Amino acid sequence: MQAWRVHRNGEPSEVMRREEGDRPTPGDGQLLLRVRAANINFPDALLCRGHYQVRPPLPFTPGVEICGETEDGRRVIATPALPYGGLAEYAVADESAVLPAPDALDDAEAAALHIGYQTGWFGLHRRAGLRDGETLLVHAAAGGVGSAAVQLGKAAGARVIGVVGGAEKAAVARQLGCDVVIDRRGEDIVAAVKDATGGRGADVVYDPVGGDAYAKSAKCVAFEGRIVIVGFASGDIPAPALNHALVKNYSIVGLHWGLYHQKDPQAVRRCHETLTEYAAKGLIKPLISDRVAFEDAAAAVQRVADGTTTGRLVVLPAVTEGAA
Repeated sequence: MQAWRVHRNGEPSEVMRREEGDRPTPGDGQLLLRVRAANINFPDALLCRGHYQVRPPLPFTPGVEICGETEDGRRVIATPALPYGGLAEYAVADESAVLPAPDALDDAEAAALHIGYQTGWFGLHRRAGLRDGETLLVHAAAGGVGSAAVQLGKAAGARVIGVVGGAEKAAVARQLGCDVVIDRRGEDIVAAVKDATGGRGADVVYDPVGGDAYAKSAKCVAFEGRIVIVGFASGDIPAPALNHALVKNYSIVGLHWGLYHQKDPQAVRRCHETLTEYAAKGLIKPLISDRVAFEDAAAAVQRVADGTTTGRLVVLPAVTEGAA
C-alpha cells in the first residue's frame, strides 16, 4: 500500500515521504480501516515537528482524523492509532473509538467532523456552559477549529463574533454565519468587541490561538465570562494574570478533548449522536476548502502548519480499490 511516513522530525514538506509498504496489522481491540478521506489537523504538523504531546516512534504515518471503511463495509469515522495514521491507503483504529459516519455528510465532510466539532461542543457546552442569547467570540473563525465553533455557537442560539486575519477569511466567516466579523489586521479587537456588545464584552471566548489573541480576550470578556483555551496555533503559550481574572470575575477554562476518550468515553458517543442530528438538520457542515490529491498531502500539511488555510484540507485516497 501507499503511505506518507515521517522518518525524522522537521517541517512537514521536508520530512514526509511517500512510500510503498505493507498494510498495518491491527492489534487486539483494533480494526483495519480502508481510508476514504483523511482530514488534516494542526496536530499533524506538530507530530511531524516532534512538538505534539504524543510522540509516536519513528517512522510513523501522520493523519489523526479519517473517514474510513471497515472490512465488513461499514462507513465510519475514527482517530487512527499511531503510528498507523490516516495519510495512507489503510489505517488502524481502536474499535471502541470508531463511530458511524453521518449519512448527511460525504466522505470529506465526515472526515472533518470528529475532532473539530467534538472539541467545539465540549468546549462550548461542557466547559463554558454557553447559553441561548449569549455572545460568543471565536478567534480564527475561518479556520478548521474556529469554523466548527461558529456553527455550533449559532446552533446554540448565541450571537457570534468572529475574528479573522484578512479580507478573504472575513468573507468566509460571514458565510459561516458570524453576526459580526473583526479583521484583526485592520481593526482593534478589544474596541470592536466592546462596540458590538454595548460595552459588556463577550460572554464566552473560544481561543485556539493563544498569544496576543488571549491577551485581547482578557480585555474584552464580560462579567462572569468564560475564556475557553483549546490550543496555541500562534506558537505562543500565554501566562494568564490571575489577579486580572479575580478582579473582573471571569473564568479561564482549558479543554483537552482527547481526555474524554479516557475519562468519559460515553460522553464522546453522546456528543457524536448530537452532531449527527445537527448534520441531518443542516445546522453544521464542515467547511472543506480543498480536496487534496494523495500525492500533494505533504504540501497540504505544510499549508496547515503555516496557518494559510481557511476551513479544512482533506486528502483523498491514493487509489481506488475494493473494500478492505
